[in-house]
Amino acid sequence: MTLEQKITSKDITVGVIGLGYVGLPLAVEYATAGFRTIGIDTDKKKTDAINRGKNYIDDVDDALLAKAVKDGLLSAEENYRNIRKMDVVFICVPTPFTETKDPDISYIVDAAEGILPGLRREHIVILKSTTFPGTTQHYVQPILERTGMKAGRDYYLAFSPERIDPGNKTWTTANTPTVVGGVTKKCTKFAKLVTEQVIATVVPVSNPKIAEMEKLLENIFRSVNIALVNELAQLCDRMEGIDMWEVIEAAKTKPFGFMPFYPGPGIGGHCILIDPYYLSWIARKFDFQTNFINLAAETNESMPFYVKNMLFRQLGMMPISVMDANILMLGVAFKKDVDDTRHSPALRIMELLLEDHVRNLHYNDPYVPQVRVNGRRLRSRKLTPELLEEMDCVVITTDHSDYDYEMILKHAKVVIDTRNATKDVKGPKKHVTVLGDGRK
Repeated sequence: MTLEQKITSKDITVGVIGLGYVGLPLAVEYATAGFRTIGIDTDKKKTDAINRGKNYIDDVDDALLAKAVKDGLLSAEENYRNIRKMDVVFICVPTPFTETKDPDISYIVDAAEGILPGLRREHIVILKSTTFPGTTQHYVQPILERTGMKAGRDYYLAFSPERIDPGNKTWTTANTPTVVGGVTKKCTKFAKLVTEQVIATVVPVSNPKIAEMEKLLENIFRSVNIALVNELAQLCDRMEGIDMWEVIEAAKTKPFGFMPFYPGPGIGGHCILIDPYYLSWIARKFDFQTNFINLAAETNESMPFYVKNMLFRQLGMMPISVMDANILMLGVAFKKDVDDTRHSPALRIMELLLEDHVRNLHYNDPYVPQVRVNGRRLRSRKLTPELLEEMDCVVITTDHSDYDYEMILKHAKVVIDTRNATKDVKGPKKHVTVLGDGRK
């Protein structure tokens, strides 16, 4: 049986390294489609949970995961000892940056080293972790080819960027089109064929660098446009009678040439914050400065400072010191209706407040029961009228759908709304300040 026949007849074992927001949904898709799937993660809590049929990612269906485990199609391990038994290996590990905002691809390198002892002929290795152009060919490939095997001849190597949008119920792993770029045409062919078994639309590109750069473009496009509206929101705050949110609503009535983006307290999640720095780093190796992209990233990263200053301005008009004020943050997830706090702007605002010696800082988030900020463990408080009345200022940092905004405005003394979440609430709003709403 040829490799192509084995793939289309589901006579292959799929391996997924990294069982987080990208890897676990992918593993469940393959297992649900009837492929024997083995997940690898160094976090024993994750592997134990999966082997018990327990889910820990919101975007994964609990019942599908449990059934895949029960049917013997999905399991998880903490090591690489069964790599040789796998026919396809996806690398879905984190790609953070360092304190100096340089790329950290150590997890990718570790995964490649883990695959190396078990690499065999006709193995298909697909890197999905977001990274800078050249990672697949200049870092992963040399490690794997220490075996003496060559990509495209003995095994197949490709890059196919993840396109996960946490909390998105419409566009999922299965129906979001994806891109694949192999080291050779045969690499692309087999990576595409494997991917097509669970993803409806797969677009081949010339090489891994195209696919790597394409992923950065997706996220930097968002970063730049979010920075634009964030900067305009700050301008509107200084001007009289200009509501940036209404401006955007008016602009998006144009059926071409405009795509709406919205201001907020900053950007979070993994990709949009980090990707500009990955591209900036590789650009410097070619004596090129990505000034425009860097400026957008700086604008977005400045927003938590801007929101903190908004809060201080409001407290400055009250008969209480900043240090003694009771402050309630509503929402610490980086976006609405998820439990993901990676690089959350709300947490950054909380860090800044604690650094400025704010003593009475509280938060509520229906998805995040506790957080650690500047070494302090904080627990989500129950959102009640009594809690709101106790607070000197309430800051809406994540616009969860679960929140009763009418109740919040009714009982809070002062509200800073960084998401325009209160726009549909009727009644008096003199105590509400909306980011980008302009001077009344």
